[in-house]
Amino acid sequence: MIKLFFKIIASFLLLLGLLVAYIFIDFDDNRPQKIEQPTTVNDITQLNPIEVTRVIQPTSIEDIVGAIQSSTGAISIGGGRFSQGGQIAYPDSIHLDMRAFNKVLTLDAAHKKVTVQSGITWRDLQEVIDTENLSIKIMQTYANFTVGGSLSVNVHGRYIGEGPIIRSVESIKLIKANGEIVSASPTKNSTLFYGAIGGYGGIAVIAEVTLNLADNVKVKRYTEKMNVHSYKEYFSANIRHDQNVVFHNADIYPPNFTDIRSVSWLNTYETLTVEQRLISKDKEYTWQPKVAKFVADSNFGKWMRQHVLEPILYSFDAVQWRNYEASYDVNELEPSNRTTQTYALREYFVPVENFDSFAIKMANIFKQHQANIINVSIRHALPDSGSLLAWAKTEVFAFVVYYRQGTSEAAQQSVKVWSREIIDAVIEENGAYYLPYQLHATTEQFVKAYPKADEFFELKRKVDPDYRFRNKLWQQHYETNNKQLDGSDDE
Repeated sequence: MIKLFFKIIASFLLLLGLLVAYIFIDFDDNRPQKIEQPTTVNDITQLNPIEVTRVIQPTSIEDIVGAIQSSTGAISIGGGRFSQGGQIAYPDSIHLDMRAFNKVLTLDAAHKKVTVQSGITWRDLQEVIDTENLSIKIMQTYANFTVGGSLSVNVHGRYIGEGPIIRSVESIKLIKANGEIVSASPTKNSTLFYGAIGGYGGIAVIAEVTLNLADNVKVKRYTEKMNVHSYKEYFSANIRHDQNVVFHNADIYPPNFTDIRSVSWLNTYETLTVEQRLISKDKEYTWQPKVAKFVADSNFGKWMRQHVLEPILYSFDAVQWRNYEASYDVNELEPSNRTTQTYALREYFVPVENFDSFAIKMANIFKQHQANIINVSIRHALPDSGSLLAWAKTEVFAFVVYYRQGTSEAAQQSVKVWSREIIDAVIEENGAYYLPYQLHATTEQFVKAYPKADEFFELKRKVDPDYRFRNKLWQQHYETNNKQLDGSDDE
């Protein structure tokens, strides 16, 4: 009986083995080859899924050149994927995911210069230069972004006495649409330099970047509340010319948009209240996203933030390293999911003398459309040094708008309406809107906000005659540029 039992088990195992072999082993020598499936590229908002043909992750310049020269058709370029309107991808393109192209090539601490591959994040670069007590001269508030992506959108930050990042770039190495490698700077191939920085991947691949650095210093926080229409005079008298101010921004509180809090970080020799030199990469964020949701959920949440939460937060002294203040992680704001609602940004630049008039127009539009604005952060920037798509044509204040919206088609259309109204308002003030966000502007608005757009397009036709470098931004404005503008609704 026992022998019979073992025979049955053995037979069962044999049959099972044959079944597995049948399923997993293909005995047909003419079996079809694996076909590579399209890949979806999306941005942080999750509103812009784009199907690309293939994703390539270069680790060397030779990889990039090879990807260009061994292919035809569209090429799109992406970094940290924090642009919010399809600026990183194009349908059926070969997508260059630059995030593995991330080495520090040279660091000249004595002359405060560093050369990096463009896919490196600011946070990874900070780890290297902090050991030499050096700091990034100009970058955005959050350190997750790649250096190349930051140059492509010509970012700015909270740095007083600075402006667009192009002001801190010594030189770049570009790879053109034919695979040619070219160096560019303000004095060498300057047209390419001023076209590629702020050019949203439309001119060439930014491969290497040489940046000027600053000293890492201790900074202390100072805050002050005031009426929004007192801010321009306050800034001029207390912030603009104070060389001790390193970081500065001011937050306009929704939903009334009448009160503002100035937040400045000044050089200091006082004892640190935060010993860490950089915010840990492994830090977990639990309460910060919940606070953002609480503020977004109701006007009561917005009132609590203004009158309770932030007064408590700012009641404590804060003294920390400049690098610590520059190493924020976007995960502190990331919601648990973005299925039905998502968080996004808008940004508008106005000449400093037009701060008050634009602030009124902006607030009225938000109120009229009941936009769910979480915060409006004010930054200051000196004029751009020459980029063709300069958003700071003069000295400007930047209005950085952080808001929540629904993901439905109706919700997206609602945002599109107030977005276009504010673009008209900022153009009336001789200002500009920022291009890394949702593509709601018409091409007519784009050309008005960026008067050197024709020069940019002429350069693109020259260096990319086959229109290889593409994304949704250039699909909207470059492809329609050759058509007569009639003020129609460009999609």
